[in-house]
Amino acid sequence: MRKSKPKKRILLPDPKYGDVLVTRFVNNLMYGGKKSIAYTIFYDALDMVSEKMKDSEKAPLDIWKKALENITPQVEVKSRRIGGATFQVPTEVRPERKISLSIKNMLLYARKRSGRSMAEKLCGEIVAAYNEEGGAFKRKEDMHKMAEANKAFAHFRV
Repeated sequence: MRKSKPKKRILLPDPKYGDVLVTRFVNNLMYGGKKSIAYTIFYDALDMVSEKMKDSEKAPLDIWKKALENITPQVEVKSRRIGGATFQVPTEVRPERKISLSIKNMLLYARKRSGRSMAEKLCGEIVAAYNEEGGAFKRKEDMHKMAEANKAFAHFRV
């Protein structure tokens, strides 16, 4: 590598729950630097989750964390060119990247959902991921299936 690694930025915890992961999620949710709007959307979504999941004794933040955990991929495939042929080589996902992938997948499929507001869509996706269903969970399952199918090429790992 020619350049040095950029130093990690320290994220401040969010105002309501005091959690850095929430801030990271909101930063990905945010459009055009509108962080206060992103926080409002996220907190509204969690309020809706608590309404929907009344029978569950868990706090809405715990439900959200469990949902993120359910859609976090453990392995992914990376293309590797060896002697003219391109192989899909299964590799383990770095812990930082695991979180990033799960957040991005949740937001991607929440935005694709049908609903009135983004908070409503996000709430739907959180509940679906918590119950191990929905687009983001399917994406994780597909990633795992791809890695399983290409297990024979695992020896090409870098």
